[in-house]
Amino acid sequence: MLIVDSSLRTTLPVRPPYRLDLTVVALRRVPSNIVDVMMPGAPYLRALHHPGGPSVVEVRQVSPEALDIRIMGHDPQIHVQTVATMLGTEVDLQGWYERTKSLPWLERLANELRGLKPPRYPKLWEALCHGIIFQQLSIVAAAAIMQRFVERFSKPIAHDGVSLYPFPTADAIHRADGTLMQGLGLSRQKTTYLKNAAAAIVSRAITSEAIKLVSTDEAALKLRAITGIGRWTAANILLRGFGRLDVFPAGDSGVAQGIKTLSGNPNIDLEEILEVLGDLRGMLYFHLLLGRLRGIHFREEHPSDAPAS
Repeated sequence: MLIVDSSLRTTLPVRPPYRLDLTVVALRRVPSNIVDVMMPGAPYLRALHHPGGPSVVEVRQVSPEALDIRIMGHDPQIHVQTVATMLGTEVDLQGWYERTKSLPWLERLANELRGLKPPRYPKLWEALCHGIIFQQLSIVAAAAIMQRFVERFSKPIAHDGVSLYPFPTADAIHRADGTLMQGLGLSRQKTTYLKNAAAAIVSRAITSEAIKLVSTDEAALKLRAITGIGRWTAANILLRGFGRLDVFPAGDSGVAQGIKTLSGNPNIDLEEILEVLGDLRGMLYFHLLLGRLRGIHFREEHPSDAPAS
């Protein structure tokens, strides 16, 4: 149960074009996500951690240039910048739209999804967990495990008839019984990876501040020093956890098939595309993700198949 200490309601400006619904879908990935909640016609809801207790965030888009946010809990003002960062409100994507013009199939996709901004997890720990749990699994399979993981290690908050789950803390996983974690569907190997990552967070062997201060290549090396974090997972963490749009998590079959489907070219060269997109290549990941989730394809002879993440 949420004990409301205080409440804040304010308007958050966004850099247009902006669509909250598309951005939240990219953040959630699947409707079964019980941490990031958004139902049709309803606001985006999220419970965030605070030393004094969890806070609840409500976000609505009220115009092309503004979001209405309401934060209930302890010291709500400290969450305003977190919400802005999570929802990509300040990201300028004019360069992205310009670069897609040289790739007609991608320009069409970008226009269909115009207003999608790159979302981010609020903490490094959450990005680590998603990166590890979604390794080498389909989105559906990984999301089912993630749901059980969250339900087991988090306590829900009732808010307007909706149960909101704050993301489990690193301390909770650091102390958790490994056998119990495996019972959620995690392999023994991934259980070890998660506990290693939790230990690194709890001991401050790795911090968000340390990642933010260094180049993308250096940041990837710091992440890969944690057992279980390889090249793909490090790229995923940097993109979804830190908004590093100069990385692209290549190497999974879903990405390869998504590009072939949307372009209509079974022989398309991913490296050439990434070269064109340059330091905004990370936006390709989010567009392919939403393209797959929304069933978008421009050539009927190349339908989408089940993605692997």
